[in-house]
Amino acid sequence: MCLETPPANVKKMKTGHTTGACAAACSKAAVMSVLGRKTIRRVELTLPGGKKAAFKINSCEFSENKATATTVKDAGDDPDVTHGAVIGATVLLNNTGEIRFLRGKGVGEITLPGLALNVGEPAINKTPRKMMTNIVRELLEQSGGNGKTPGADIKVFVPEGEKLAKKTLNSRLGIKGGISIIGTTGVVRPFSSASYVASIVQAVKIAASNGSPHVVASSGGRSEKFLRKRFPDLPDYAFIQYGNWIGKLLDAAEKNGIADLTLATMIGKAVKLAGGDMDTHSGKNVWNKELIADIAEKSGAGTDAAQAIGELNMAGRLTEIFPLSQNAPFYRELLKKCRARCRERFSGGLTLALAGLDGQIVWYPDENG
Repeated sequence: MCLETPPANVKKMKTGHTTGACAAACSKAAVMSVLGRKTIRRVELTLPGGKKAAFKINSCEFSENKATATTVKDAGDDPDVTHGAVIGATVLLNNTGEIRFLRGKGVGEITLPGLALNVGEPAINKTPRKMMTNIVRELLEQSGGNGKTPGADIKVFVPEGEKLAKKTLNSRLGIKGGISIIGTTGVVRPFSSASYVASIVQAVKIAASNGSPHVVASSGGRSEKFLRKRFPDLPDYAFIQYGNWIGKLLDAAEKNGIADLTLATMIGKAVKLAGGDMDTHSGKNVWNKELIADIAEKSGAGTDAAQAIGELNMAGRLTEIFPLSQNAPFYRELLKKCRARCRERFSGGLTLALAGLDGQIVWYPDENG
């Protein structure tokens, strides 16, 4: 899962492969190895998105009815935490006629309802499971099975997975003990927003499925730290980081029936949200100084405020003109505008919070303020 903010220009950057595609490649190599009684060094897959991809198999060992293969994940130019990680699969043949998935070292376990998998299952998502099932079943059927109904147990493992999982949001999604084996297309696109947006949607589903009466959303770790002090009794899954994708968060909250949402932003994102920007990445939009000057005027600011605002190079510097405080009319007007934008996407209980760099938070809980 990529947790970093994408730069504006990434068109020429190198793509990579998902953990799911790597696990499928290892599963294929393992079955080929045990059936052919040989070491496999390279396999080719057709990915869910239709593209063909070749994978180098770094290790491959087989016995009478079992084989293990590993590969090293190449995430291309994406700063994925699993880039360079060893991904492996052990396939044990049987006569059950079923393809079953087991949790190996470093693969997480589902501990909360709300994901597409049952509690207790290994965190191997549906698309990778389908890939591995189809690949292994096809190879077993081609082998003939000696008149028996061939089946297999597939145990996916990631030796460093438990350590890598600490750099992801898995724990708050109820995925414990390792990483998730994921991927819908098999391809990792550099700085792709898709994985981050998917994590937002998953997090909201987890909160809703576990009956969380209150969800607290923030742009990142700094503001979340402040908010956790304000809501110490909420479980981990009640806290969600939306990055730049405020609109995606609001849509997911609305779709999943979240009853009470606290949405916290820092000043730069609040300014963009007030202008209707639901993707607040700095490379995609700039803040509307005329709008902010108008908000300042409505708040009763003096005539010099518009000129001072026009001279600022960053929205975060608005605190130089308007010191951050709960009773500051400017920030009340700013959050009132933000609320109006949020109401275009979310109808539940809504509290807005504006977080400063020093931990100070301005609250806007009432609809009529």
